[in-house]
Amino acid sequence: MLLSLISSDNWDYSRLNGHGLRYFYVNCCMSFLTAEWRKLAIANYVVDQALLYPYLPAGTEIDLFNGNCYVSLVGFLFKETRLLGIRVPFHANFEEVNLRFYVKYQEGGLWKRGVCFIKEIVPKFALAFIANTVYKENYESMPMKHRFSETEQELSVEYQWKYKNEWQLFGVNSALTLSAIEEGSEAEFITEHYWGYSRYTDTVTNEYEVRHPRWMEYKVNSFNIAVDFELNYGKDFKFLNDKSPASVMLTEGSEITVEPKKTLRPV
Repeated sequence: MLLSLISSDNWDYSRLNGHGLRYFYVNCCMSFLTAEWRKLAIANYVVDQALLYPYLPAGTEIDLFNGNCYVSLVGFLFKETRLLGIRVPFHANFEEVNLRFYVKYQEGGLWKRGVCFIKEIVPKFALAFIANTVYKENYESMPMKHRFSETEQELSVEYQWKYKNEWQLFGVNSALTLSAIEEGSEAEFITEHYWGYSRYTDTVTNEYEVRHPRWMEYKVNSFNIAVDFELNYGKDFKFLNDKSPASVMLTEGSEITVEPKKTLRPV
């Protein structure tokens, strides 16, 4: 029943007759997904915004910070994941690594700041299937693992994934203490995007809201990025193999919710 629900095309609630789980879901305003996102390692690269035009969902625009366009490699841990309030066995705790960029969408005279994904990697096929079916994202499933460790002086966070028999790695070493993210900073820009946008067709866009409190960050001491960007993300991103990130961050994360999607048809 759950898979039947989440794979319903476009989630068109107007066609429902008022019975069943979907009706309960809408009227109780239940989040599509609840979870914790923890230990978010984020490497930010400044790129030419023209690179991203082919990936832009209809109606969105590139969001810039101080005139710079960013793509970010992000690794983090999902914990206590629930779909429509249901904890799915063996799918509650898992890694994700994604490559994303930053957009904005104007609605009612106000700008919504969001993200778009080039690709999202998770370790379970069912997770990729659900995300691709419901939100039309570009998920792939691959073997993954992570390692968190602490010494008296340092926190180490590492994410790995295996693609075409090659292990990829993104690791960060940081201070142990958390600090507030400075207002008006690059770190605030990277973390304060609360909407997701994906291309359904060339003229139709899916939108969903991600809710979470303001995050705190660890001071990064060093990092290790052993990623073949061309292998993972295609020829457009091959140049990142030879490019150093403008910044690397580590945030603690928080509890989050992903709200039901909305279909946009910009004029």
